[in-house]
Amino acid sequence: MTRTSDFNRRGFLKTGMAASSMALGLPAIARAQSYPEGNINVVIPTAEGGGADRNFRAFTSVWKDKLGTEFEPSFFPGASGRVGYELYMGKSEPDCYNLIFGNMGPEVLNWAMQPPGFDIDDYFYFGQVDKDPCCLFVGAESPLQTMDDIIAASESRKLTVGTSRMAHPASIGLLALGEELGIEFNLIPLQGGKGTVAGAVTGEVDFSVLTSGSVIAAGDSVKTLLVFGNNIVGEALDNAPGINDAYGMNLPEMLSARAFGIHRKAAEDFPDRYEMLSRTFRETFDDPRLMEAYLANKGQPEYLVYADAEECAAFMKSMLELGARYKTLLSGA
Repeated sequence: MTRTSDFNRRGFLKTGMAASSMALGLPAIARAQSYPEGNINVVIPTAEGGGADRNFRAFTSVWKDKLGTEFEPSFFPGASGRVGYELYMGKSEPDCYNLIFGNMGPEVLNWAMQPPGFDIDDYFYFGQVDKDPCCLFVGAESPLQTMDDIIAASESRKLTVGTSRMAHPASIGLLALGEELGIEFNLIPLQGGKGTVAGAVTGEVDFSVLTSGSVIAAGDSVKTLLVFGNNIVGEALDNAPGINDAYGMNLPEMLSARAFGIHRKAAEDFPDRYEMLSRTFRETFDDPRLMEAYLANKGQPEYLVYADAEECAAFMKSMLELGARYKTLLSGA
C-alpha cells in the first residue's frame, strides 16, 4: 500500500528534536558528538557524471566540513530512477548513515505511474539543494516564434512536442496548458535532455518541454516561450512569462528539484543524528563556498534554493496528485 505523508503529525520535521532527545535519557549534545563516526553513504539513482552527480559533489564539498565526515556516492541508474530507490529502501540500513539524493519531480512521478515495492511514506526528503523550473521552447529557426503561433498552428494539426521522458514535470506542465487552452498535443519522449533540445532545434518536433537549466545551456540555438513556474532568470530564458501569469492558471511550479532523502525510521529512531544532518544541511547554504562550488559545476546561481522537509513534502504531494490526474496521458507512449 502507498500513501502520502501528513508531515504535521511529525513534530520533529518542523520543531526539532528537543522532546525526543530528552526521552532518550542523555543530553543531545553528548550523543551527537559521536555522530557521525564514519562516512555517509548516498544512493544516487541516476548515472555518474549527470546533473545530480554534479550537484551532489558541489553541495557535499562544503557540507562535509559542517558535518565532519565524507560522503560516499553510489550510482544506480535504471528505470527512471526506480532501481536506486528500490535498492535504497530494501538494502540500506535506516541509521542516518545512508541517504538518497534524487530529483523529486520526475522520480516521485514514478510512484504515481506505478507504485514501488515499498511504502512511499517510509522515506521523505529533508533538504532541497536546488530547483530548476521546466519550460516550453522552440528551435531558433522554428516558424513558431510565439505562443500565439503555437495556438494558431494547433487549430489545423496536432503538434508534436519533445520531452525527456513521459513521466516528467515538464510533460505535466504541457498537459495542463493543453487542458486550459483546449488543445491536444502529441508528446514524444526523446531520451534525455540533449535529445529533447536537439528535437526542437532540428525540427524533429514542433517544440519541446524540458527543465530550464538545460535550455539555458543550449544558448542561442533555442528560444523559450513559456515557463512552467517563475522565471527568476529573466533574459536567460528570453524573458518568457510564467504559465500562471500568462493564462490565469494556478499550477504548482513544475520543477526539477534535487534533494536529499532519508528513511523515516532513521529520523525517528535517531532524532539526534537527524537533527545534526538537517541542521548542518541548512548551515551549508550560509557558506559562500557553496555558491562557488555550484557555479564551478555549471549550476545556475538563481536555482540554488533551500527547502526544508515540510516544503519538500508539499512538492512531493503535488507531484503525486498531478501524476494521478494525468496518468493515462503520461503512460500512453
